[in-house]
Amino acid sequence: MDITTKCIHGAENKTHNTGAISVPIYQSATFAHPGVGQSTGYDYSRLQNPTREHLEKLVANLEQGIDAIAFSTGMAAITTLMELFTNGDHIIASGDLYGGTVRLFQHICVKNGLTFDYLDTGNLKDIKSKIRKETKAIYVETPTNPMMQVTDIAAVSKLAKEHGLIVIVDNTFLTPYYQLPLTLGADIVLHSGTKYLSGHNDTLAGFLVTNREDLSEKLRFLYKTTGACLSPFDSWLLIRGIKTLAVRMDRQQENAIKIATWLTTQEKVKKVFYIGLPTHKDYELSKTQATGFGSMISIEVDTKETAVKVLERIQLILFAESLGGVETLITYPMLQTHADVPIEERLERGINDCLLRLSVGIENVDDLISDLSGALN
Repeated sequence: MDITTKCIHGAENKTHNTGAISVPIYQSATFAHPGVGQSTGYDYSRLQNPTREHLEKLVANLEQGIDAIAFSTGMAAITTLMELFTNGDHIIASGDLYGGTVRLFQHICVKNGLTFDYLDTGNLKDIKSKIRKETKAIYVETPTNPMMQVTDIAAVSKLAKEHGLIVIVDNTFLTPYYQLPLTLGADIVLHSGTKYLSGHNDTLAGFLVTNREDLSEKLRFLYKTTGACLSPFDSWLLIRGIKTLAVRMDRQQENAIKIATWLTTQEKVKKVFYIGLPTHKDYELSKTQATGFGSMISIEVDTKETAVKVLERIQLILFAESLGGVETLITYPMLQTHADVPIEERLERGINDCLLRLSVGIENVDDLISDLSGALN
């Protein structure tokens, strides 16, 4: 079944006896037992709920995994994921990560005894040099947020397997529509479902997906124990959002390619970071492991004053955090997504006061370019 069809029919609707096309919202915290020692398969919604179960099966099928677990937020998913590790464990992570992930790692996970090395996970020699006996996992964002660096998932997974390490890939930017990390050797895929999977900036969600029975069992135990499950109503919103994932992402990418190309011609734009530009250093790599480039663009303008003027002058594009929705958003990473990253680290990664990040939506592309032109000029 093609993935465009899977987005709509990728999980069995258990309500066919009613004729309902839309999966019902089972807004119930608990479920009655038919008898002693008997269960309908649902006991308590923290463990499982029929609406959430449908969503999880859908996402697992899209990612070609055996299990997907739906969380209340992306950060809740990462927090639970980190409970796989224990005091003294070491993790190698992409150096250019979403600021909230860095905040969790540095302020919570380090307190709990984990250690981290941040580096360019596109450089296998650097990864290999940091592997030690305490190393348990390699945590990858690809493309990274916000500098759009790409990691060779298959190569990293091969190296990890040689050393018995888990590979975790944040697939939020490309989604299973464009990239399938599990098929490239990764062990766990992570999503902020708030973004493209939802697609409408109206709910929060997170996912962990795996193709390993042992990891599924461990993560399910942690999930029911820590309790950060996705509500039935939010699960329904995600099911509805995923139905249009393919058409949204194709339109967003089409717009992004045109906008990124236009941005390269603008005098006040000094750098354009978009993996769909042939000038991007990882353009060829991206084509080998993904079927698309997505719609995330970062730009470096000539001065801080220009950056501020753009944010204040835009009319159609919205100055807001988050990404992946039908509306085009522009973000100032140094004050928003990466505000909690120490300034020295931000600057080292290129996250300065001239950097802006665009999440391109599905509006008419000429309207978007006109808005950016007016803000820049």
